[in-house]
Amino acid sequence: MDTTRTTRSPRTTRWTALGLAAAAALVLSACSDDGTGDPDGGSGGAPARTGSATAAATTDVVTGLEAPWSVVPVGDRGDAFISERDSARVLELRPDGSTREVGTVPGVRHGGEGGLLGLALHDGDLFVYSTADDGNRVQRFTLTGGTGRYRLGDATTVLDGLPRNTFHDGGRIAFGPDGMLYVSVGDAGNPPAAQDRASLAGKILRVTPDGAVPEDNPFPGSPVWSLGNRNVQGMGWAADGTMFAAEFGQDAWDELNVIEPGKDHGWPEVEGVGGEARGFVDPVQQWSTDDASPSGLTVIGDTVYVANLKGASVRAVPVSDPGTSTVFFAGEFGRIRTVLAGPDDTLWFVTNNTDGRGDPREGDDRIVSVPLTDLR
Repeated sequence: MDTTRTTRSPRTTRWTALGLAAAAALVLSACSDDGTGDPDGGSGGAPARTGSATAAATTDVVTGLEAPWSVVPVGDRGDAFISERDSARVLELRPDGSTREVGTVPGVRHGGEGGLLGLALHDGDLFVYSTADDGNRVQRFTLTGGTGRYRLGDATTVLDGLPRNTFHDGGRIAFGPDGMLYVSVGDAGNPPAAQDRASLAGKILRVTPDGAVPEDNPFPGSPVWSLGNRNVQGMGWAADGTMFAAEFGQDAWDELNVIEPGKDHGWPEVEGVGGEARGFVDPVQQWSTDDASPSGLTVIGDTVYVANLKGASVRAVPVSDPGTSTVFFAGEFGRIRTVLAGPDDTLWFVTNNTDGRGDPREGDDRIVSVPLTDLR
């Protein structure tokens, strides 16, 4: 396998796990997040030389998916649920690579970057982020049946009326180690709203599984956990509780941020590093948008893995040294939407070439498995 260590960003903030005031200063106006629509081509960036893992190290888990967006494991044998953005279908994936439809989420309005987006499992229920006529929303679906025969049951609204647009819809949802639900909401094409605490646009939200505001949120009565975020589409936690988030920049810098409660990550006042003097927090790493356009993120052991759309790669970032990274699979699989821990010490990554923005190859879209030992 050929891998290449990238150099540090032009200015990397000093970072120590858990004790730091972390992360992010984000972008300057309202452009598309994942590679077309608004320009996301970069102007410079951390000089990142790309490498690739050998194709022999990878295995197709499933092929023939249509604009997959989110994948969540069901147990540890290789079963999973998959969301398809444009069809609004939830699929069940079996370990043999077969899929079946669990159900279609009703009322989903597809358009641009909206549609059926993030999935999360909690206490046997499936949480779903999707776009509807009156805004983005999070719903909790009961699941009936069991392995090989799951169906979507009744839906309960957790959050609704979230800002929506044809671009910058956020859409990632995840349960943190504290049992709370974290929801990324894009700026929905209204950059100044990211600085407005009264608006939910351009934020990461934290709520209970029922959608209530936890008493220990940083702003009393508000679900806002962090602000000044342009369009977060990746969230994950290290073993020590440190929260990482990947964020689309406009046309200069994409960012990896460490998220702490109540911190302002600067969008639209600042893009990339350089906002600390103005009271914002800087990203722990920044990349040219040509090299990244990051979407899904996962933390496995001591490494943060980030999926890159325009960069068409998987980036591995050491938790202990998040100003550096190693790039895998550059250009080999096209656009990559998300990453997750697979069974038996593997990483799964999900291609995104069939949504009208990529160049589909035979078998796309697909989930690909690679041994974690080949990424170290």
